[in-house]
Order: sequence, then structure tokens, then C-alpha cells
Amino acid sequence: MPYLVETFDKPASGALREQLRPEHLNFLDAHRHILLACGAKLSDDGESADGGIYLLDVDTRGEAEEFIAQDPFTRGDLFERVEVRRWRKAYLAGERFI
Repeated sequence: MPYLVETFDKPASGALREQLRPEHLNFLDAHRHILLACGAKLSDDGESADGGIYLLDVDTRGEAEEFIAQDPFTRGDLFERVEVRRWRKAYLAGERFI
């Protein structure tokens, strides 16, 4: 069963996000085999991010927690909080799964 990981940045941490972003993107590239989707949550004007969403194709909560613990954004102390939830894949990229 896939997992949804939602992250929430600490206030006023835009500069830290930008500093850590290249290493974060390399981390995502290295784990693309388990990423169903991921991306930043943006302000309405699209100018700033304050967290992210990851949809992971992993079997256990422990695997999802280990993944996010290794993310450079986590290791760099960007997040105020992280939520991990099981997710039922009903539709993805226009395809129905249930």
C-alpha cells in the first residue's frame, strides 16, 4: 500500500530550502524507483514553497519514515513537522486502480 508523506517547513526557511535543494533533488533522483509523485506545496503566486508532498510506493510505514528521514531537507532541519499516512491509490495519471 503506498504512503503519503506531507512536510511542513519551519517559518521563514526559504533560504535554507534553496540551499538544500540541489542535494534534495539528487536524493530524489536516486530514489525515483519508489516515487509515484512528489513536489513542493507552493504559495498561490507560485513564488515560494513551504513544504512538500511525496507519494511513495513502499510496503510499510517504516520504509516511508526511513525515506523521509534520509531526505536532505529533513537532515538539514528544514521541516517543522512531517506527517506519514497510508494512501489508497484510486486514480493515478488518469488510470483507475480500484
